[in-house]
Amino acid sequence: MSLAPAIVTLLTDFGTADGYVGEMKGVLSMHAPGAMLVDITHDIVAHDVESGRLALARYWRRFRSGTVHLAVVDPGVGSARRAVAVESDGRFLVGPDNGLLSPALLVAGARVVELAIPPTAAATFHGRDVFAPAAAALATGTRLEELGVPVDDPVVKRTPEAHRRLDGCIEGQVIAVDRFGNAITNLVGRLAGRLEVDGAMLPVHRSYADVDPGSPLALVGSTGLLEIAVRDGSGAERFGLHRGSRVVLHPK
Repeated sequence: MSLAPAIVTLLTDFGTADGYVGEMKGVLSMHAPGAMLVDITHDIVAHDVESGRLALARYWRRFRSGTVHLAVVDPGVGSARRAVAVESDGRFLVGPDNGLLSPALLVAGARVVELAIPPTAAATFHGRDVFAPAAAALATGTRLEELGVPVDDPVVKRTPEAHRRLDGCIEGQVIAVDRFGNAITNLVGRLAGRLEVDGAMLPVHRSYADVDPGSPLALVGSTGLLEIAVRDGSGAERFGLHRGSRVVLHPK
């Protein structure tokens, strides 16, 4: 029985208009010709490490053990920031040491190595010249420790925590807005209570279908976090929400 091919996923803020993703895929195809390349997204807002971190948190453990996740949102490329590879929960991740890979770094037992920057690497394109070769090496069986020296202080970013007020309400904030205009908060989902946003009180519903088209609602999204939405519309646009906007959960 043949072994399943290695999987390499790609997440970047490169877009698809300029060929940058194609260059990385070319390197991967040369050095790991049998690997299955999976495009997660190349539409992360340019330089937005936080959006990349949250997107990575959604999917990195949805893939089987041994998968290599190549993630590049790297506004500090060419600077003193480190290039790293990570082994965590049986998966590998490669990218800049700027907090992007935090979801995997927060898992107990995660190991990190610093990748060497070849003298021939373009100072503006480590995705092609540093990260893609490292991802290909991992996909073809190279051990993590063979790629670099151990790092014990990687950059880790965490989602801000909500806090309970003296009146029993829980105050949080919007941490992301998805392409549907759903404003995702840092409040852990619950199907009881009302979510206060921009002066409005939104009951927490189970699904979009619980309200009429065009009506606002709060609901528990697929990540298990409370979201502000408008059925067939944009919750962020309706209430003027953005990352950092304040919300308050009033329990029943």
